[in-house]
Amino acid sequence: VINTIAKLAKTCTLRLTVSKLYFILSDKVANGGVSMWCELCQGNFFDEFQMEGVAAEHNEIYLELVPENLSRALKTAQSAKAVKIKLTNKHCPCLRVAVELPSLSSSSRIVTHDIPVGVIPRRLWNDFREPSVPDFDVSIYLPTLKTMKSVVERMKNLSNSIVIEANLRGEMNLKIETDLVSVTTHFKDLGNPPWASEDGCQSPAQDGDLERVAEARIDIRKLQQLLAGQQVNPTKALCNIVSQRIVHFILLHEDVSLQYFIPALA
Repeated sequence: VINTIAKLAKTCTLRLTVSKLYFILSDKVANGGVSMWCELCQGNFFDEFQMEGVAAEHNEIYLELVPENLSRALKTAQSAKAVKIKLTNKHCPCLRVAVELPSLSSSSRIVTHDIPVGVIPRRLWNDFREPSVPDFDVSIYLPTLKTMKSVVERMKNLSNSIVIEANLRGEMNLKIETDLVSVTTHFKDLGNPPWASEDGCQSPAQDGDLERVAEARIDIRKLQQLLAGQQVNPTKALCNIVSQRIVHFILLHEDVSLQYFIPALA
């Protein structure tokens, strides 16, 4: 999970609650930035988990960190007997990753990494709320990410932007158009997720015209980054398109969900 996030964000926010961990990136969409929301249940990853937040009614901690540093620290833990992650404050706030490695003698070998973090004050917490799912025009399952990745990598050499088009018949096109070349890859029979609104009715998008195409032009490097960062094939992958505004990707693994928002280019 951390390797994937390190490929998507140079810095991100780690939000800790009693039951979940969140990795959050919220570049201002106004500046053409992407946002990410990744959610993990701590029970699936830790044998023991203790935390005390700022106060009883605000039992959370928000930290700013460089995911690449955490990724490097955890690389040493691949053959570890045990790994302990602890928030400490020696000279500055740090996440201490203590890795207990197997040793031949009775004494244990422990490698410790201190990763500097910034503690985010409570007054700023509202900047890191879960992004709402936009009212999309079309929602569609994605083709195998490996296939999509190889298509996008080839297209990236020809253009800086890519158009994603989809309809409610399970058809999706990836298109690039430049003065010299126009290339389209067609995918069909992908299926459309059955979204229901809170009162149990279909969402407005889903009972619309099946042929109507929603499309958005996005930065091809940001899409390629998302596809290249996937270390594990998700059990479900889909995207919601708000025409000319945003493409919202949702990747679901057994114990992790990742949402990624790429704003449309003007």
